[in-house]
This record gives sequence, C-alpha cells and structure tokens, in this order.
Amino acid sequence: MQLSNRLSTVASLVKKGSAIADIGTDHGYIPVFLCKAGIINHAVASDINEGPLSSCKALVEQEDLQHKINTCLSNGLEGLCCDDFDTVIIAGMGGELISDILSKCDYISEKHIILNPMTHPELARKFLYDNGFEIKNDLIVQDGHHYYSVFDAEYTGKIIPRSRADYYLGNITDFSQKGYFVHLLSYLKNKSKSGEDYSDIITAVEEKL
Repeated sequence: MQLSNRLSTVASLVKKGSAIADIGTDHGYIPVFLCKAGIINHAVASDINEGPLSSCKALVEQEDLQHKINTCLSNGLEGLCCDDFDTVIIAGMGGELISDILSKCDYISEKHIILNPMTHPELARKFLYDNGFEIKNDLIVQDGHHYYSVFDAEYTGKIIPRSRADYYLGNITDFSQKGYFVHLLSYLKNKSKSGEDYSDIITAVEEKL
C-alpha cells in the first residue's frame, strides 16, 4: 500500500511499537499502512462522519486487520478509551479545529501527538507551545502542487515565552521547500494590507531564506 507524500510523512513520525488513534481517519489509509508495515501493534480509527468511517471499515476488512484496527464514530477524541493508544494523529483538518480537539482532551499531555494541519499550522503550534508541549520534528512536505506542515510533539510541562514568528516557523530546520515560504510571505504581506502588522513574522521568514 502506497501513501501520498503528505500521509507518508505523517506515518514516518510514528514510533515503532506504538498504538495510535487516527482522528478524522477518513478512509483509514494511515492505520492500515502502519499495521501492514509492522510499525504499530494496534490502532483506533475514528471519524465524525459515517461515510468515511464505512470506507475505513471496508478497507480494514479487505486487508483482514479487524483484530488490530478498531473503528469508532466519534467527535474528535470524545468517547475514546485513553488506554487504547499512546499516539494521537490528526491529519487533514484546519489548525483551529485541531487545537479545539486537543483542548477538549484532558489526557492529551500523556500522548505523542502528530499533526498535519491543512490550514493555519501556526494555531496548532501555538496551542502546543502554550500548553507545555515541545515540538520535535517540524517538516514541510510537497505533495503535488501543494505544501503541507507535518510536526510532532511531546509534553514537557515547560512553557517558554514565544514570539509570533515561533508559531509560524516552529522547529523547522529544513528551509529547502522554498515554495512554501514564498507562499507564506505572500499571505502575510496581503494580510498586512488590512492594517495588522506582520512585519516581525515577515522578517523572521525572510531571514531563513
């Protein structure tokens, strides 16, 4: 089974031997791939919509993985048993929704978190930083004509003062995906025209290129 570049990057951050909860699993590609690759022992595949979850169930049955992947109709992490997984994956949602899902989970500090915000990754990073998480890998990946942020985090309890630029740049160390940052600069400069000052973030991004 072959994943897209985006989902493959998400999967690459899962530690071998983990048990995952894939929130908003859609068709269940990530848990099925990880099980078949022998990377994880168990998965919970959750989605808020019955349609995508039915597609996930069909794929799980097709691959004969019912004994390893449990499917669950759920709004975010609501109703999931926290003992069933040690890693939370949320891929394919906006940063605001991701932050809302994490904020409503009272045991999230116990989990390894892997995120792929489709929009506003700065909001997801802000939540992590403001709540004592340390961002580990912070990657920019190209998939087709689009660029995506993929990052993981673990709880340390340390809340360090951060600048606005930190929310946009996080722990990114590889700035070779120039297209992403050119698009980000264009976005920030257009936002600046509405009156809000983004010059500090623009300068921080330009210094990296």
